[in-house]
Amino acid sequence: MSSDGTGKQSPFTRPGFIAATVVVALIVVCAIILIIVNVSQGNPETAPTSTNQPTSGAAPSSPAASGDESVCGLGGVELSGTVTMAPAATWEYEGTTGYPTSPTYGPGKADPAGFRYCFQHSPTGALFAAANALAAPTNAATSAAWADYFYAPGPYRDSLLAQVKGATNSAAGARLSIGGFRLLSYDGKSAQVDVAGTGSSNGVSVTFSAVYSLVWVDGDWKLSTETPTPFNFASIPNLAGYTTWGQ
Repeated sequence: MSSDGTGKQSPFTRPGFIAATVVVALIVVCAIILIIVNVSQGNPETAPTSTNQPTSGAAPSSPAASGDESVCGLGGVELSGTVTMAPAATWEYEGTTGYPTSPTYGPGKADPAGFRYCFQHSPTGALFAAANALAAPTNAATSAAWADYFYAPGPYRDSLLAQVKGATNSAAGARLSIGGFRLLSYDGKSAQVDVAGTGSSNGVSVTFSAVYSLVWVDGDWKLSTETPTPFNFASIPNLAGYTTWGQ
């Protein structure tokens, strides 16, 4: 593995990309996550025309055609709001990566392929969807099927999925841990969720931020593919400013 030695914050651009010295460890830790939600490599193509209490959840179709109801019947639809307190959760594991579960917020169903899905149509449901999206790609046996479900319709869906199909798991021995979150925006149709935590591999640890651009499609939260950068992954100095949350 090589490095450019710059030691500065850098988003991931393609599978196998080697970044700055500190981020090298981050890339090793999160290789599969970055493959699944990888952003396009430089000069992206032109897109085709086309509360204080926690609140909150198929085949793809247009978000505009989707109703408010959850695909698995989770109630509690909320079309506005935020999350400023850590919601109660039962933490389970995908490999060595913990992810939150809740009978209220999701995931509410398990696909025959092995991945879990269906989150409440609410701010907290979007938070749970993003946190689960951090862990789901670490299972090489189900990551492709999960990505096929989780990627919403959009001009960059096919190109992003094409990269997933050829990916291999290079994160063996890595550890990820969610430490906090920020809900950056929410309007019922879309959400920007920042999930932060730590990753370690070979005795090296880094703190990261993963911002997901989610849309409500066919009764569930999914990753927007309207742009080639639906996911922003970077190293950060600490978790200051985040609401503490984790197992």
